[in-house]
Amino acid sequence: MEYAILFLPLVGSILGYIGRSITKYFSEITTSLFVSISAVLSLIVFWNGIQNNIYGNYKIFEWVHSGNFAANWSINIDPLSAVMLVVVTIVSALVHIYSIGYMSHDPHKPRFMSYLSLFTFSMLALVVSDNFLQLFFGWEGVGLCSYLLIGFWYKKETANNAAIKAFIVNRIGDFGLAIAIFLIFFFFGTINFDEVFQATKEYTEKKIVFFGFEFGLVTLICVFLFIGAMGKSAQFLLHTWLPDAMEGPTPVSALIHAATMVTAGVFLVVRCSPMFEFSQAALNLVTIVGMITAIFAASVALVQNDIKKIVAYSTCSQLGYMFFAAGVGAYHVAMFHLFTHAFFKALLFLGAGSVIHAFKDEQDIRNMGGIRTKLPFTYFFMLIGTLALTGFPFLSGFYSKDAIIEFAYLRNSSLGNYAATIGILTAFLTSIYSWRLFFKTFHGPYNNKKISINETHESPLVMLIPLVFLGIGAIFSGYLFKSTFIGHHSVEFWKSSIFFLNEIKHETVPLWFLFTTPILVLISIPVSYYLYILNSKILNNLKDTNLPLYNFLLNKWYIDELYDKLFVIPVKKIGSFFWKKGDIGIIDRFGPDGVSKLIKILSAKTGRFQTGFIYDYAFVMLLGLSILLTYLILK
Repeated sequence: MEYAILFLPLVGSILGYIGRSITKYFSEITTSLFVSISAVLSLIVFWNGIQNNIYGNYKIFEWVHSGNFAANWSINIDPLSAVMLVVVTIVSALVHIYSIGYMSHDPHKPRFMSYLSLFTFSMLALVVSDNFLQLFFGWEGVGLCSYLLIGFWYKKETANNAAIKAFIVNRIGDFGLAIAIFLIFFFFGTINFDEVFQATKEYTEKKIVFFGFEFGLVTLICVFLFIGAMGKSAQFLLHTWLPDAMEGPTPVSALIHAATMVTAGVFLVVRCSPMFEFSQAALNLVTIVGMITAIFAASVALVQNDIKKIVAYSTCSQLGYMFFAAGVGAYHVAMFHLFTHAFFKALLFLGAGSVIHAFKDEQDIRNMGGIRTKLPFTYFFMLIGTLALTGFPFLSGFYSKDAIIEFAYLRNSSLGNYAATIGILTAFLTSIYSWRLFFKTFHGPYNNKKISINETHESPLVMLIPLVFLGIGAIFSGYLFKSTFIGHHSVEFWKSSIFFLNEIKHETVPLWFLFTTPILVLISIPVSYYLYILNSKILNNLKDTNLPLYNFLLNKWYIDELYDKLFVIPVKKIGSFFWKKGDIGIIDRFGPDGVSKLIKILSAKTGRFQTGFIYDYAFVMLLGLSILLTYLILK
């Protein structure tokens, strides 16, 4: 069963690609069916783990064995990987089914479905690994698939640029992860998780010199591991690829942002909790970066107008929550939020896709409005997703997001208190931009000048069915699994996969603190409706004053512009210099161009002997004979 979970998506990807000419729907049916079977089997594995504590490590084959270096291809099933299997396969299966309708008019749909399944396989290989090499294989696999899927519409220059940007930015993070793996093998002599984690305590006092500075070995490894996580999970400074990734088809956005690529960084930090727990400096770094990312992305989302980019920045912000939860030692709460977030974020992305489908690829929310009666099902499920994301009481986001804020507060440290404060402020901003998106999309006047409101229509059933399942998850996943994931006995559930050196006690939280976030969330609903629907002139007048803050947020804190000046433009100038002076001026001039030019000149000269007169040919033959005799004599 475990083997089927991992390899069915891979088989579906291969069959879907090579079998596209068999029947019209062969690729869609094959890939969707195989991933759906994998999802059902993942649920069985997850349930067996909860009820019967059935876990294990299943070796497939010995992958690499060279000297002291050994790495297997294995399927490691523990509570952490079981949770990830459920998240990845369920969301992926629903995205596959949704794509049948969303991509119905695309001529390259078989290739798209194949890439989706390959993406799923790569993420599954990552989460079931029992060593860093297999994890790195899956890590690079999801990076490759994201490049292929973001740039799927390769005839669009913006899509190609976005795919390249995602690939390059992720290479920075991947380089950090690679250095961490090198350090682990060099000092620990192994890359197997269990062996590394058991030996970590012995190296807590070891110092090494790195670039002339002395660092603790464990701290340095954890910092590089986190740099890898920053790239994949789009944390502040390595986040710039995330909004551009919206150039890919909407189902890609849902898969990347809800279940696969961006969750890999959180998974890595939680998986390596036995190392992070012995480095307070690394945990502090995780907390600080998570806090900055949460507030940064939420503030930028306030003023974005692209419906997908708003949801993308929301993902970035929610990942910040997960990281600062891990940073304060609440790894299980980070995983709980990852679990619930997958459902309501996938629901929001697919709901946004349904809206885009109705508007014939229009993504600007300023050109929408007033369509709640035309798209009643999409409206209902987007409402559920918005309520869950904002942490509305008793929906999934309420249990997981508020738990992060509470556990940060219970850490009883200055950094924990800062994290809790940032968490509350970010929750309020999240509610504001979420309701802005919802109200401007479905309420108010109809603003589209190109498409008549009568031309908008509800999505087909194949696109609505996945929304139903995701809506159920967005409503009930928090309530059903709260006690298992973060309850008083949750440590027993996680004990074989998460290490708690300093477990946060389940103490009583003051009532004023408990009610602060829900009250702010509830207040934001009428405030948003008033500002964005009833009296939008207030905000429009503020924008017309050219306030620096608005432009600052609209331009995403000018991070892209800063990178352009610091890196892109200088590198282009250097590249242009070496291209013109080195490649063209030296290599081409004296290499292929020079040789071909010389041959052309010699050919023109020798061609003059082709006169048709016998004495010219006799002269050439005599000349050649003289040269040959001279060579033989001198030899």
